[in-house]
Amino acid sequence: MSVEPFDAVDVIRAKRDGGAVPEPALRWMVDAYTRGYVSDAQMASFAMAIYQRGMARDEIRVLTDAMIDSGERMSFAGLSKQTVDKHSTGGVGDKITLPLAPLVASFGVAVPQLSGRGLGHTGGTLDKLEAIPGWRAALSNEEMFAQLDGDVGAVICAAGSGLAPADKKLYALRDVTGTVDSIPLIASSIMSKKIAEGTGALVLDVKFGSGAFMQDYAMARELAETMVALGTDSGVKTSALLTDMNVPLGLTIGNANEVRESVDVLAGGGPADVRELTIALAQEMLALAGLPEADVAGALDSGRAMDSWRAMIAAQGGDPDAALPVAREAHVVTAPVSGVMSKLEGLPFGIAAWRLGAGRARAEDPVIHSAGIDLHAKPGDAVVAGQPLFTLSAEDDARFPRALEALEGAWEIDADASPGAHAPGPLVRERITG
Repeated sequence: MSVEPFDAVDVIRAKRDGGAVPEPALRWMVDAYTRGYVSDAQMASFAMAIYQRGMARDEIRVLTDAMIDSGERMSFAGLSKQTVDKHSTGGVGDKITLPLAPLVASFGVAVPQLSGRGLGHTGGTLDKLEAIPGWRAALSNEEMFAQLDGDVGAVICAAGSGLAPADKKLYALRDVTGTVDSIPLIASSIMSKKIAEGTGALVLDVKFGSGAFMQDYAMARELAETMVALGTDSGVKTSALLTDMNVPLGLTIGNANEVRESVDVLAGGGPADVRELTIALAQEMLALAGLPEADVAGALDSGRAMDSWRAMIAAQGGDPDAALPVAREAHVVTAPVSGVMSKLEGLPFGIAAWRLGAGRARAEDPVIHSAGIDLHAKPGDAVVAGQPLFTLSAEDDARFPRALEALEGAWEIDADASPGAHAPGPLVRERITG
């Protein structure tokens, strides 16, 4: 029986007392936890120490690298195209990956978008796409590489279990120990998977506000700077956009309805904010891939991006022409007075959609693809008494009362305001580079 070079209690104590954990000890801690030598209780204690004491930039780099080394690393070096990926920290109505991946791929750039499922009030990209009949998230590496290198150019699929297994194990622990919202732990979690994925460039959509994971702007900015530094230090061209998530993105929250809205954007239409952010992120991704002058808006308006979408969906078994599921029950909320919508908070609407069945409370819960919310007005819009403000959709009308409960106080109408008042500020607030 081999003798372990470090003791978990010493590592925990070092961080608990505010010190920096030496690199060899930190690498050992991650490896020993992955192997099962360090217990869940010990790693939970260590995660809490990090949560309370933080980590220096070099410690975060070592933690990230150790999580990458816990599993396999992919490489796209054999592709005939440059690769660029995007990651969003998640928000209410954030369906941007759906139109974005085929849009960027339409310029001859490979987009390996390894995505996840939703938990709580933020939806998962794979859950949305599974609303399309026949579409499958699980691809072999051979299928993924063939799709990227061929005419399709974009893949949205589930990440393999071999990428950063230490992160998967640690994230499950953080979720039940109150240590999720720690910048060192968030940054190392996201970037370990993205760096292990092997992409040549990465754009981060870091959201702030009511419907975002990081509600505070300063903390979102710190997270963006930390992740950009981690990517840059690892040789991945990385930049970040800080984007506003105080108001739900677009006019749909759910799964099937978000797919419909994404297709509208690919057809050259769709809500202005979804189109704006899709174009901004596409321009950023293509600039990192060496195409800063690409006419992104033109690719949407001409149908070129739609062709890429249809090819991507079909390549993964989906029928791009199939009807999407529609819920059996609907409940419409109307305006009690005339005026201007002055408030529409992201988080309560995300929770309401979750309660309607669009999300899951536990990883093993099913998602109801037809459930969700359609918005008919947003802050700054003039409304008249009696007009629909939003429609709740569910398979069972017994879900409506709790969803409506979540929305109490989440929206307001200013009866004295002029049209245009209360319009939200800029969607993209800042660009962070290495």
